[in-house]
Amino acid sequence: MNLTILAASGQTGLALTRQALHRGHTVTAIARNPDRIAVADSPNLRKVAGEVNDAAGIAAVVDEESVVLSALGTDRAGTLLAGAEAVVAAGPRRVIWLGAYGTGRSAEVAGAEMLAAVLGDRLADKVDADNTILAAGGTVFHAGMLADGPESPRRRTVGLAAGAPLDFGVKISRETVAAAMLDEAEAPEHPGAVALPLAE
Repeated sequence: MNLTILAASGQTGLALTRQALHRGHTVTAIARNPDRIAVADSPNLRKVAGEVNDAAGIAAVVDEESVVLSALGTDRAGTLLAGAEAVVAAGPRRVIWLGAYGTGRSAEVAGAEMLAAVLGDRLADKVDADNTILAAGGTVFHAGMLADGPESPRRRTVGLAAGAPLDFGVKISRETVAAAMLDEAEAPEHPGAVALPLAE
């Protein structure tokens, strides 16, 4: 499968890239600075410099056969929505997008009103980006607090209805989230919906 990974130099993006190559996929890994994509060279890996708010640049590497996985995070309002719109406009086969548990559609289930104060003007950007992906039939993963560590051997993915209140003391590894996102890319079970990766 041809996978395009956004924010491939970040911690979750690196986990996605490594695991995708291990699973035998062909990967186009996009980052502002591709030299920071710290993954061993492979004939199945192409590192590309790119900005998510550059719609033409995204369209140059994403086509109707692409499956896009995004590990984007940002400290600037507007970046996530611009990236979501650029990805959707490029017309990929499938989009798997990483969001944040307690925002948008998962806010009521998570009961995490305090995230609004923490995220400030970035909250609306996250919600708008998620909604853009969902409206296009993509899957948005709402993960809880991310941490380093290995993939959980008891990981599973559930729908939003199975969510629980957000517990800031409970963490999920980026490796577990990446594995769940890749599972969805390979065999979609939550198209057009929010999915929750769990490590239990």
